[in-house]
Amino acid sequence: MTDVHVVAVCGSLREESFTRTTLERALEAADDVGAETDLLDLREFDLPLFDGDVDREAAGDAAELARVLREADAIILGSPMYHGSYSSPLKTALDYCGFEEFEDKTVGLVGVAGGSFPVTTLEHLRSVCRALNAWVLPHQVAVPQASNAIEDGTFVDGKLEDRVATLGRRVVQYAAIEPDPGSFEGDQNVGA
Repeated sequence: MTDVHVVAVCGSLREESFTRTTLERALEAADDVGAETDLLDLREFDLPLFDGDVDREAAGDAAELARVLREADAIILGSPMYHGSYSSPLKTALDYCGFEEFEDKTVGLVGVAGGSFPVTTLEHLRSVCRALNAWVLPHQVAVPQASNAIEDGTFVDGKLEDRVATLGRRVVQYAAIEPDPGSFEGDQNVGA
């Protein structure tokens, strides 16, 4: 496919981030099938804690982040598992976004853990995306025991690397899918 723009958002701020390495591999696979790709590294964005009383345009780089996601055809969200969920930098980034950035958009998910499978990270991200009426790929990537799975920026486990590459190809393949009608979660997502 051509003319598909895939944007990945890295929810890890660590210098040697396994999440970033995983997203880079997924984007490489998307690029290999003809997509234009960008990695949004949240370390490079000034994103103050979300405050509903502050306009997005007055909140550091929030408006720019939202613009890039709004213009993407597909998005990959990646996060390390923190306390059974996803990271606060990614939560802040998502709080500055809404239906304009995610509704009817194809989203792929990556969860990375230092320990066992980051299932709840992926579940929580899936719930947020459904609340925004995004179309979340059934195929997702969990990277458990990340320090054993990735060494010096390279995947040690070929099967895991294949799953990551498949995610990159699938976001391109399904970027133009006609999504189902909005979810119940989206109908109830009115803010407080």
